Amino acid sequence: MSSPLLHQDTVADLMRDVTAATAAGAARIAGAQQPHEPAEHRDMAGAVERIDLDTPLGNFDATVDELDRTWLRHAVWFHHPRTLAHLNCPVAVPAVAAEALAATVNVSMDTWDQSKAATAIERSLLSWTAGRIGFPAAADGMFTPGGTTSNLQALMLARDEALEASGQQPGAAPRPVRAASLRILASAESHFSVVTAARILGLDDDCVIPVPVDETGALSVAAARRTVVDLREQSLTPMAVVATAGTTDRGMVDPLPELARLCGEHGIWLHVDAAYGGGLLVSPTHRDRLAGIEHADSVTVDYHKTWFQPVSCSAVVVRNGRTLRHCAHHAAYLNPADTPEPNQVDRSLQTTRRFDALKLWVTLRTVGPDAIGGMLDTVIDLAARVADVLRADPRFELVCEPTLSTVLFRWLPPAGGPAPGDPDPWVRAIRRAVWDTGRATIAETEVAGRPCLKLTLLNPETTLQDMQGVLELVHETALPLTEHQNTGKACA
Repeated sequence: MSSPLLHQDTVADLMRDVTAATAAGAARIAGAQQPHEPAEHRDMAGAVERIDLDTPLGNFDATVDELDRTWLRHAVWFHHPRTLAHLNCPVAVPAVAAEALAATVNVSMDTWDQSKAATAIERSLLSWTAGRIGFPAAADGMFTPGGTTSNLQALMLARDEALEASGQQPGAAPRPVRAASLRILASAESHFSVVTAARILGLDDDCVIPVPVDETGALSVAAARRTVVDLREQSLTPMAVVATAGTTDRGMVDPLPELARLCGEHGIWLHVDAAYGGGLLVSPTHRDRLAGIEHADSVTVDYHKTWFQPVSCSAVVVRNGRTLRHCAHHAAYLNPADTPEPNQVDRSLQTTRRFDALKLWVTLRTVGPDAIGGMLDTVIDLAARVADVLRADPRFELVCEPTLSTVLFRWLPPAGGPAPGDPDPWVRAIRRAVWDTGRATIAETEVAGRPCLKLTLLNPETTLQDMQGVLELVHETALPLTEHQNTGKACA
């Protein structure tokens, strides 16, 4: 075999082969995924395990064929209108092309000399996003692999700002003592990455205070205010309040203006986790749902969710770019302290970092922000229509009104059937049965202590008829479960 390195004369052939394999795989899939029995899942894993990585096939076409058998034929395809289980989106075509360009050039964003134009593009996008948020000109930010890292970086900045302020007080205790008093307030329905970030930052196990939510799932401002007062009385320091703009299950946007006032009164960092709801920044009709986000100190935005970009593509954007100094580290071989160039490694938790901004740039330059926001508006509106269908159908129970594009519901066993009564034990069995058909994917979750089924709508080409078909599939797969299994088996 010739050299495996990419050369100018091999780029076109490589791209053509990969494109053909992807197109063939996509065309072959009639449903959200191929139907599989449990034994087939074991066979798939066994087939991969039997591959001898020490013995290459010696031919790219043969490798693509093997990959087709071991992965593509079994992949979950997010462009399919009935793929409804997770917060993964179908991707904009320009972004896919940009991914190929970024991988081909293979630039890393950690040094100015190799990424001058790429740095300019990245910084322009961060400035543009800050403007959409409503931040002042002093705002800045950083691209990250995902919301978990964006939340981590934001809370690291909040921690270091709090410790810097407390360290300036007369007779200040040593830094570890002051760090032990720090607390983070977050909704009881906030993302688990808030707790993960606290652990990585070395804060106390009880650092994250879960604040109760109201009946809609929004963080209770009154409860947050009481918590702040209680912490102060215990000589503890609330270093940050994390508001969520789009909770994972209910899609709820916390009351941002009220939380901003609370944080302003007490000098607390306000971080808004808009990993899910950040796409509202470009929404032509639902932008008002993010009212108040402009008062945050930091915001997480996942472009690979409601901006229809391939994984991974996220950013943390801060109101005051000076706070990013807490991330800066100067290395002679990367970014000497006396160099004037804007090395992005000064602002990042990563060193080697992909040019993920390119795909968003290419998408915006090709179709524009209104098109992206319009696609999000389409799925938000579809979620409301699906809720209407569920509300009118006695076979189902709508758990709550949708806020963004998730719909939570339960299938209700027929009153005269073999297993009437509590719908909760059937949730997991129904979800698994639907997946096994290969015709759709749905999710399960838990809200207010009870399990329910979940539809995550992120495909603007999904229709109400598609959704009605999925609900019929849920009913068709649920009925045999009640006829042939008892409640204990359904929970297994």
